[in-house]
Amino acid sequence: MASALRPKLDQGRNHLMRRKLTICLLLILTTCVVYWQVLEHDFVNFDDTIYIISNRHVQEGFTADSITWAFTQKDTSYWHPLTWLSLMANYEIHGLSPSGFHATNLALHVMGSALLFLALSRMTGSLWRSGFVAALFALHPLNVESVAWAVERKNVLSTFFWMLTLLTYGRYAERSNLRRYLLTLLCFTLGLMAKPMLVTLPCVLLLLDYWPLGRFHLQQSRRDFEEPPPALIQPTAHKFPVHRLVLEKIPFFSLSAVSIFLCLWSAQQPGFVVNIETRPISLRIANGLVSYVSYIGKMIWPHDLAVFYPHPDTVPWPQVAAAALFLVIVSLLALRLVRLRPYIFVGWFWYLGTLVPVIGLVQAGLWPAMADRFVYLPLIGLFIVITWGVTDLSVQSRYRLAIMSAAAGIVLSALTIRTWTQLHHWKNSEALLEHTLKVTSRNYLAHNNLGAALDERGKIAEAMYHYTEALKINPHYWPAENNLATALAKKGKFREATEHYQKALKLKPYDAGIHNNFGTSLVRQGKIDEAVSHFLEALEVRPDFAEVYSNLGNVYKEQGQLDEAFSYYSKALEIKPDQAEAHNNLGILLANQGRFKEAISHYAEALRLHPESAETHNNLAVALVELGELEAAISHYGKAIDLQPNYAEAYNNLGNALSEQGKLNEAVATFSRALEIRPNSPQAYNNLGVAMARQGRLAEAIVHFKEALRLKPDYVEARANLELVLQMMGQGVTGSHHQRKSVESEF
Repeated sequence: MASALRPKLDQGRNHLMRRKLTICLLLILTTCVVYWQVLEHDFVNFDDTIYIISNRHVQEGFTADSITWAFTQKDTSYWHPLTWLSLMANYEIHGLSPSGFHATNLALHVMGSALLFLALSRMTGSLWRSGFVAALFALHPLNVESVAWAVERKNVLSTFFWMLTLLTYGRYAERSNLRRYLLTLLCFTLGLMAKPMLVTLPCVLLLLDYWPLGRFHLQQSRRDFEEPPPALIQPTAHKFPVHRLVLEKIPFFSLSAVSIFLCLWSAQQPGFVVNIETRPISLRIANGLVSYVSYIGKMIWPHDLAVFYPHPDTVPWPQVAAAALFLVIVSLLALRLVRLRPYIFVGWFWYLGTLVPVIGLVQAGLWPAMADRFVYLPLIGLFIVITWGVTDLSVQSRYRLAIMSAAAGIVLSALTIRTWTQLHHWKNSEALLEHTLKVTSRNYLAHNNLGAALDERGKIAEAMYHYTEALKINPHYWPAENNLATALAKKGKFREATEHYQKALKLKPYDAGIHNNFGTSLVRQGKIDEAVSHFLEALEVRPDFAEVYSNLGNVYKEQGQLDEAFSYYSKALEIKPDQAEAHNNLGILLANQGRFKEAISHYAEALRLHPESAETHNNLAVALVELGELEAAISHYGKAIDLQPNYAEAYNNLGNALSEQGKLNEAVATFSRALEIRPNSPQAYNNLGVAMARQGRLAEAIVHFKEALRLKPDYVEARANLELVLQMMGQGVTGSHHQRKSVESEF
């Protein structure tokens, strides 16, 4: 009898595996198609800069120092070393290409969705319900933020390990042994190392023990198996008393406690944790209660989604009372239905419990009123309630399957369209922040960051408008004061810039960035001593601030203190080897010392990092000329001019190189172009005079030498050239071939 059943069981298992594989492939394919556009998106200027673009530790890749930093850093965010390591891996492979980071986030989201399906289907035995929950998770617009935002690597990576923990725990529940238990514990540990959000997972495992695993001794039987038939499902082997299941989770709770401790330890930098006096606990509780309900509203009708929702100063008490009443009623209903509809109890308390770490009772950094990324995991609980609940409540009829399938298709299609639309807003900083300002009010952060994005594109006037708007909304928002001051300095309005820098420093006296920006502004005003004072203050706060060392190098270079300048540039590059400006400046110093080969090495590295720097191409060409490599030099002069068509100095230098090659006609045309761009250049007039003299055009050369001396009366070289030509003309030198050779030898 057993041998006769075995082929049927094997056939059933194979059929089940094929159906699972089909659902997984559909889920993966659909999610990839919807999210594919994210691969063409840029970074955004909201934390991407801190985490990736300007993070020297991430850009070091896998070194002993960077790995140590990942496990011990306290200056950027809470403890999540695995996230840092994954960002380092991305940089090692893709450099600063945004598509590489976005592709990894998408891959983790897709794998997390597939693992959710596999875990739920294994635990419940219901393929299509589990598939629908996973599809809701994969395609819901509220989850766009976690996937499309590069720095939310911590969310998608930790969730991947959350799902892996669920899958391994389901296998452990089927047949308990130490190996499966330790594997589950390992997955949980890795998840905590990606983001401490997983501290609530042990509680979720206890909920799953009740339903659908049926491991609680008080539960009568496991239910809700829709498909495949019960004979094909491997049932849970044993039931246990509650205290036994709690004891089983002690190692998990212990790891959660360690994660919380490390999170608090890493948040010790001044100003990282929001002070209770700044935002009272009563306001935090009120906002948290309202947010619980608001998230449900956005789940049902995902509209007006934004990257940042400003935290309110007050929350109306009727709104708080209504939210609290709603939460209490639903919780009591879930408890009332715990035996009849256990999925409601499990799903609802999954939602309530997993939101606790991010509901705002403890706040760090620039904490929002709510955030789409906060419900990436919690909404799964509500998806379970909705999916199982609607299926149970649907009327039994011959058309039930067709109606349910059509309804599921409509819902998923609507979510897919909304997700596709929402993804468009994440293509770059400007698009994201302009959309955020449309759907939120009094959003000082969006105004400030949009201003920064516009500032970066040279739209300084528009940027200043947004900085000003940010300060109207929140006069104590120091980043806007700092950014406005820097924009004013770019406009040459130094007095107003100084006022705003001083306001910024009153609000944030120990911010290295403000001191550095203020110092840069003071340098432009010629107030060198004050500038140096601010640069040194910045280094007191942040000793590894490479840009400050580079700025100090600039100051000492201009003052002729080349040894000090060399020291500061070298220190800047020691801290941040990919600082193109420092490489260029160090190359200038070395070239001035006649160390042209070393200078060329630094220029080449600067161009590798920033190939569109016209100045560096010009500097490299000058050094190549000194080494006699004229063809290579002419090529780089050409690149400098292509990048900056009005680069008068490059035209002048190119003319000199062409003269060296004897291409006098081209040289004359090039010097003439330099003078069209900059008519008051004595060097270009002198060089043009030399080229014309070598052509035998002595009278014209005299005119240009005299113009050079008019612009610069103490121009020794131009005076010597003028006297030489006058002497030649006095000796009767004309334009014959022999005489032109004589002129060329003189010059």
